Amino acid sequence: MSAAEQVDIVIVGAGMVGVTLATALAPSGLNIWLLEQREGDPAGYPAVVHQQQAKGYDPRVSALTCASQQILTSVGAWPKMLDYRVSPYTGMDVWDGEGTGHIHFSSNELHEPCLGHIVENRVTLAALYEVLGEHDNLHFQSGVAVNTLSEPDLADGGLRMLGLSDGRIVQTPLVVAADGALSRTRQLAAIPMMEWDYGHHAIVTTIRTEQSHQHTAWQRFTEDGPLAILPLHADEDDRTSSIVWSTSPGHANELMALDDESFCAELARTFEHRLGDVEWVDQRHVFPLRQRHAKYYVREGFAAIGDAAHTIHPLAGQGVNLGLLDAASLAEVLLDASERGESYGAETVLRRFQRARQSDNLQMSAAMESFKRLFNAEQPAVRLLRNMGMNLLDKMAPVKNHIVMDAMGLRGNLPRLAQRPIRH
Repeated sequence: MSAAEQVDIVIVGAGMVGVTLATALAPSGLNIWLLEQREGDPAGYPAVVHQQQAKGYDPRVSALTCASQQILTSVGAWPKMLDYRVSPYTGMDVWDGEGTGHIHFSSNELHEPCLGHIVENRVTLAALYEVLGEHDNLHFQSGVAVNTLSEPDLADGGLRMLGLSDGRIVQTPLVVAADGALSRTRQLAAIPMMEWDYGHHAIVTTIRTEQSHQHTAWQRFTEDGPLAILPLHADEDDRTSSIVWSTSPGHANELMALDDESFCAELARTFEHRLGDVEWVDQRHVFPLRQRHAKYYVREGFAAIGDAAHTIHPLAGQGVNLGLLDAASLAEVLLDASERGESYGAETVLRRFQRARQSDNLQMSAAMESFKRLFNAEQPAVRLLRNMGMNLLDKMAPVKNHIVMDAMGLRGNLPRLAQRPIRH
């Protein structure tokens, strides 16, 4: 057996959430390893993304909140993201396709420049990789998987041993799982999950519409599931959007089987031609939707964040935002513990992160499940109350604005990295 390498923190998974955590921890000076199973050079990734942008859009986008923007600003990524492209949206229009319910949100009502930004995932990741390269204590290891994970050795300060796919052995007081919904690291740590199938598949792609998207995020609730059309920045016009169409598996298969012309026609019909005809569609992708939530996020020397800890329905676009808040919150707990001289891998310390995030994540998860059930309900009385409620809320500006400010991350119990600087 080869000698173990000593590392202060190992983060497994170099996606947006894992790299955000690493860059947030960079000022600590700790020796931090980022393990990524996929091959790739993070230093060359930004150039690749610039080339890809000239050819089209990433079908995977996120609706980043103001809190997420502040986190990315705090770690130094947001200014770099602006050098690629981000798409601010100033309005949100939501309506019930099976009734008369409608609600509209506007950034003007909140005296904010926008409600959030639609950003291609590769843009966020490219900017974070640029930041990663600016810190000598952050070490990226690609093409490496975790094969084994020991229990903490309490006789040796609670250290865990990781056996890597390249034969190396790593010893660390803290392992962070940021390797996605099917996290192998979480499984090795024996963290139990609660999960169930939403009964939905999501189709994602990029489209161009006849009319302008008006810098508005649109969402229509249909009898099969929500259809979201999200505005994208384009130099030549403002008719390019990303879609997330959540529907039953059978209907999703039917839609995927259509040729492009037929798909565009069906999409325009389902969207009630709010933006005119759909003139073009890029390659379509489909994936099943499942709800997952870890029964607990932490153990001695271990923490799970982002999709490794929880996944929710994309109807409100909150998945990545929750993950970024996880990263910011865990970084805050670890930095504070390190300054106090505490063992940052101790379960008593890590539980502070769990207390800060688990309740909020569970509440969002429950809210998404409630929305799904509410809009799937076929009883006439439920539909009537649903539509009356939406229309009433649309007229109650203070209540409506309070809800949207919470969703934007402009209020609530936020980690320090997510809080806007106080303006004097």
